[in-house]
Amino acid sequence: MRRADRLFQIIQFLRTRRVTTAHWLAERLEVSERTIYRDIKDLVLSGINIEGEAGIGYVVRRGFDLPPLMFSKEEISALTLGARIVESWADPVLATAAQSALSKIETVLPDELKDSTGQTRLFAPMTQIRPDVASKMAQVRVAADNRSKLLLDYSDAKQQITQRTIWPLGLFFWGGVWTIGSWCELRQDFRIFRLDRIRKIIVCEDFFPNEKGKTLKDLIEHERECSKKL
Repeated sequence: MRRADRLFQIIQFLRTRRVTTAHWLAERLEVSERTIYRDIKDLVLSGINIEGEAGIGYVVRRGFDLPPLMFSKEEISALTLGARIVESWADPVLATAAQSALSKIETVLPDELKDSTGQTRLFAPMTQIRPDVASKMAQVRVAADNRSKLLLDYSDAKQQITQRTIWPLGLFFWGGVWTIGSWCELRQDFRIFRLDRIRKIIVCEDFFPNEKGKTLKDLIEHERECSKKL
């Protein structure tokens, strides 16, 4: 890694963490702690407002921001592919946001890289999500953000419909199918529901709590444990 890239990474870590030790930075960047101390000193001398001291940790004062970022061609390819996948497989609001984000990135690129997004040879087949599924996705996404319960009419693999009240914890994409990871009040357990099998969805006025044992983190851990048993 070039020193300039390492200095940039140090600033990024300091901006996103409360307190960061030289030992932690040295492990992540695969250099010695002595190198980190020297880099921190040089960043401070260049005007970066870093607070802290050796043996305790460092932090960048809130409000500090970096000038427009420089991306590598691989990073531009990754961002472009990600935006194209969102355009193809997410709801219209997120698709528009992906296009907007990509346009903003292009405006801060140097002239020699501005054409990189259009030249990226990575694509996602267009319009793969059905309009009805996209609509449900938008509802679920907003409900999960607002912690609103959902009432579903859900059809299983045998076309049997049941009514469920769920706590939408997160949306998960499985390379063709979107699902809701949730806590199901009927089963009193975590359940995964396919968006394309939902016949009706109602956003309830009731909100669900951030209850221990029923959170997104708990759901992910539950699924991880289940996968180990397969």
